[in-house]
Amino acid sequence: MNRTLPLVAVTAALALAACSKEPAAPASQPAAAQTEEVFQEEPVSPSEAAEPAASTASVDEIPQAARGRWGLVPADCTSTKGDAKGLLEVSADQLKFYESVAKLGTIKEAGESRIRATFAYTGEGQSWNQDVVLDAQDDGKTLIRRDYGKDAMPGPLKYTRCT
Repeated sequence: MNRTLPLVAVTAALALAACSKEPAAPASQPAAAQTEEVFQEEPVSPSEAAEPAASTASVDEIPQAARGRWGLVPADCTSTKGDAKGLLEVSADQLKFYESVAKLGTIKEAGESRIRATFAYTGEGQSWNQDVVLDAQDDGKTLIRRDYGKDAMPGPLKYTRCT
């Protein structure tokens, strides 16, 4: 397995983050790279890749299991000051973040608790597309988000359902 590519991707992401005008993430927020090994996707065999994913979810919306309010840290779920920067609100057709919104586009894979799709983001005067996987786990208590493609986060983000 070539380990150079992930190292290059992490290095590039850190370089881009250093140039960003965004403030650094709070120390209490887990870094994506810290959780990457725990949630690494298993390789798919060619025979598994050829089989279509089983799906009982509607093919035109985000699965019910992934919908709701999710926080990277507990304070994201309880803030009343509007400063919950790690809060993610998932509806049938969009993802709402602190300063951006992502509208559901082309669905590439969907199941009862997982979706992979292209989302059209808008926020802070910019627009971009991102391939995203949302995977609800632990009986709907945890949501893992993985971004793919240009400017993707270097690893998965682990959210906890807000109660």
